[in-house]
Amino acid sequence: MSKLGNLGARLHRGEVGYDFVGNRKIWYGVSILITITAIVGLAVRGLNMGIEFQGGAVFTTPKTSVSVAQAETYAQDASGHPAVVQKLGTGGLRIQVAGIDTGKSDQIKDTLAKDLSVPSEQINADLVGPSWGEQIAGKAWEGLAIFMVLVVIYLAIAFEWRMALAAFVALIHDITITTGIYALVGFEVTSGTVIGLLTILGYSLYDTVVVFDSLKEQTKDITKQTRWTFSDIANSSINSTLVRSINTTVVALLPVAGLLFIGGGFLGAGTLNDISLSLFVGLAAGAYSSIFIATPLVADLKEREPQMKALKRRVLAKRAQTAEAGPAGETAEDDSRAEEPQDAAPAVVGQRSQPASRNRGRGRPSGKRR
Repeated sequence: MSKLGNLGARLHRGEVGYDFVGNRKIWYGVSILITITAIVGLAVRGLNMGIEFQGGAVFTTPKTSVSVAQAETYAQDASGHPAVVQKLGTGGLRIQVAGIDTGKSDQIKDTLAKDLSVPSEQINADLVGPSWGEQIAGKAWEGLAIFMVLVVIYLAIAFEWRMALAAFVALIHDITITTGIYALVGFEVTSGTVIGLLTILGYSLYDTVVVFDSLKEQTKDITKQTRWTFSDIANSSINSTLVRSINTTVVALLPVAGLLFIGGGFLGAGTLNDISLSLFVGLAAGAYSSIFIATPLVADLKEREPQMKALKRRVLAKRAQTAEAGPAGETAEDDSRAEEPQDAAPAVVGQRSQPASRNRGRGRPSGKRR
């Protein structure tokens, strides 16, 4: 078995682990800092909206020897607006000019034909009206709102309202960070960006629901035992699914990184940047929020319940009693384990939990039967 697989098995059994829930204030602080940075980026720089949302024109030229930088200058002079130029695999250029009056497209097209030394009839112009862009933006926000409402309703029914609320907060966290990165980097927001955003929300929910399902299973009849608090079991759920979350995130990020850094950076495939950046940032933020935000927040909300408060007092009192009793109290504690759920074993750094199987067979004489 590989080292990572062995670590995953030990995490699942509760033999090793990290106290995610106990250190939740650190992760809350990190998330708040990142979120504030993203909001400041949105407020100061704003989003670079594509022509799908602003309206404008896209001119596609045949093969030409004109450089991208020179073509940007020609397009800006001809239209009076900033232009985005991309080199195509055919050797032609894709010139995108947002915010222009579509009635002037023929004039801009003729000017570009002269500057680029190509026939005007060989330049293809695709026009997008501003009203169509506004409709697309409105539909995108409507779809996002409906998606959020349906997710919250489903999670509230499948799990409980606290988990639905925690998942909603995690989704808002992921959306804010992704859009803030877009504002800071200056990448163009297109329809591909919206598709990527909806994709990462689904992925983020998948990771969160996996942890929630484990937590729901382990907290059945939690009040009938006095070994673990809700936070202990929540921490165990995160640790038992940690390697799975890491594996799925890394596997998903590798091809997206190829699109973003190799395709968009080295090969100049700029049309991939809008969707690959949202996927890359969103997948990383979604994995982070499912581990460090959603489940610790559920534990915070759940620990406010009177039953969980009473359970925590009993657990802490028993632990204090066991500590005072010393070695003499360990036997009594071990004997009580058979009456308590064995699947709720929290993972704590440096502490090795004792599987239930070690209690079996006590009192039997050692050696061979005669």
